Amino acid sequence: MNITAQIKQPIFNEMELFEKKFHESMTSKVALLNRITYYIVNRKGKQMRPMFVFLTAKMVSDGIVNERTYRGASVIELIHTATLVHDDVVDDSNRRRGFFSINALWKNKIAVLVGDYLLSKGLLLSIDNGDFDLLRIISVAVREMSEGELLQIEKARRLDITEDIYYEIIRKKTATLIAACCALGAKAVIEDDVQVENMRKFGELIGMAFQIKDDLFDYSEEAIGKPTGIDIKEQKMTLPLIHVLNTCTPQEKKWLINSIKNHNKDKKRVKEVIAFVKDNNGLAYAENKMVEFQKEALALLNNYKDSEFKDALILMVNYVIERKK
Repeated sequence: MNITAQIKQPIFNEMELFEKKFHESMTSKVALLNRITYYIVNRKGKQMRPMFVFLTAKMVSDGIVNERTYRGASVIELIHTATLVHDDVVDDSNRRRGFFSINALWKNKIAVLVGDYLLSKGLLLSIDNGDFDLLRIISVAVREMSEGELLQIEKARRLDITEDIYYEIIRKKTATLIAACCALGAKAVIEDDVQVENMRKFGELIGMAFQIKDDLFDYSEEAIGKPTGIDIKEQKMTLPLIHVLNTCTPQEKKWLINSIKNHNKDKKRVKEVIAFVKDNNGLAYAENKMVEFQKEALALLNNYKDSEFKDALILMVNYVIERKK
């Protein structure tokens, strides 16, 4: 059994029912929209985010889920899908998970409108059912994700990013949505703000580790679905590079910044930058930080009694940093 199937096992029935409810939550009277959403549903990823919702809910409530849990998971997945569709337009990307992206098949205008539609369906699912507490959690995540992306773009232009700003970017851009999944999972089944905050923090820490792992893939030789050095080509400042910029000599720093600003399309130069970052402890430093976030996340689970749901969450945390793509 692969690791994703192992994580899913304690919530297998919930995930099966979720699939059905999620598909229903996308339906429209417009045939074109239904064709596109059908395409999206049939090319889904690992569905980590709904898994976080169900596992968190079951862990904090001794195995209970309710209709609010399903709605929460659907809202998260609708909004996550909307952001992916919009991201592909922003990045001018023609592929998503090995398939053509929506904008590649139906052009940018339709892709933007589909993203807007999914976002509105998510918000209405909460409003129509009076889940205003869940809607607040999700709306904060949407706001922060937008801020994170814009902060990254602003900093990429000037390449003046510190480690603290990098953490702020990834917290908003990536970690905030996983934090929302875990907070939402808890909030859907219990009325305990301390536990909801505990789970939000847990999700945020995993999200931080997840993004650092993603950044490390940029220096990997393995086939992971995105070419090596793509972040450097796009002038994205990631942790391995930031650490090396902050610890190398002024001369080396000048060469690095010049390489990223003016030679980021030169394959040979990009390879030299990757080699320099590796040789100067950039990867080891980032890996250590990733493990720190992982350990902090696992420590938050110590307050909960042992269960198959807790075990699955531990497995999920470890999978985040051990995955190969």
